[in-house]
Amino acid sequence: MSQHRSLRAAATLGGKRNVLKRFERIELLKKRGQWKEGDRITGLRKTKKDA
Repeated sequence: MSQHRSLRAAATLGGKRNVLKRFERIELLKKRGQWKEGDRITGLRKTKKDA
């Protein structure tokens, strides 16, 4: 029995994300030198993922 094509598409949703998680944003800001230890983790500045 074959799988319905709408269900097959749901299995391949692990593609590119355009939103970073908080720990990813902190890592990126640390790498850029825009975040230091002791800064608040809430209210982080907007970041774009490096290409």
